[in-house]
Amino acid sequence: MLLEIIHDTHYSYDPNVEIAQHFAHLKPTSLNSQQVLESEVAINPKPAWSEENLDNYGNICTFFSLQNRHSELLISAKSIVQTSNIALVGSKPAETPAWELVREYFRYHSKTKWDPASEFLFSSPFINLRPEFAEFARANFTTGRPILEAAIDLTQRIYGEFHYVSKSTDIGTPAIEALNKREGVCQDFAHILISALRSLGLPAKYISGYILTNPPPGQARLIGGDASHAWVSIYIPSVDENGLLHGGLWCDLDPTNNRWGYGSPGEDYIHLAQGRDYADVSPIRGVIHGGSDHTLDVAVTVRPIER
Repeated sequence: MLLEIIHDTHYSYDPNVEIAQHFAHLKPTSLNSQQVLESEVAINPKPAWSEENLDNYGNICTFFSLQNRHSELLISAKSIVQTSNIALVGSKPAETPAWELVREYFRYHSKTKWDPASEFLFSSPFINLRPEFAEFARANFTTGRPILEAAIDLTQRIYGEFHYVSKSTDIGTPAIEALNKREGVCQDFAHILISALRSLGLPAKYISGYILTNPPPGQARLIGGDASHAWVSIYIPSVDENGLLHGGLWCDLDPTNNRWGYGSPGEDYIHLAQGRDYADVSPIRGVIHGGSDHTLDVAVTVRPIER
């Protein structure tokens, strides 16, 4: 599927901003599930300095500095991405190792073999490991159950039991509050699922991106009416002929839409960035001098391109 993504961010400041430094995750990277054909970020006013780098998680980061006074800032990111419904092939859910074996594989002990997925086991800015999350997950992670089978079941449970309520939470809402309310948005559901998995001792990471939405029959696709999306990826180790675990694959889980798949939940998803939680992948953050009052408008459009 050939998709065009336009992500416009508009800040208005009062009084003017005197100087600013910004950091953005707005360019996707090519993966097994997608090929980035075009990607650009336009900034107005023009930065005095800008550069791109890859961060520790392989995300493209755009740094830019504004040295002149300005009352507005417009950041427009446009990408064209070829997605595939053939991402990665992994074990069937029922054939994955028992979740307790994976937990023990990642439990620290002397002479532990380092696995990079270990970085996604711990607390992070938006993820707190709490017994409430582990207790919530126990109904799905029963004794000896295959890890992916249990993770998919938990994903489906969040999808069935929780209510998606737009603007019911904000970036500062703790995951435990959303868990207790049983409502939130995709970011909350992703943080809840990650918190539950890590509280059991299982590696899980946060994925930000986009999903193609289909308008109701007879209605035109809205320009700027889409939004960023968030989902989760859980690490599934492989098992050798001796029953020992070793390097495996990441499997994506979307509790908002009840979707899953190795490498991607589907060809209508665009992977933008990954990290421990939202703090590692926020679209734009920075420091400004001035502009004590400001408004923010974000418009996202994801549309298919005819060949």
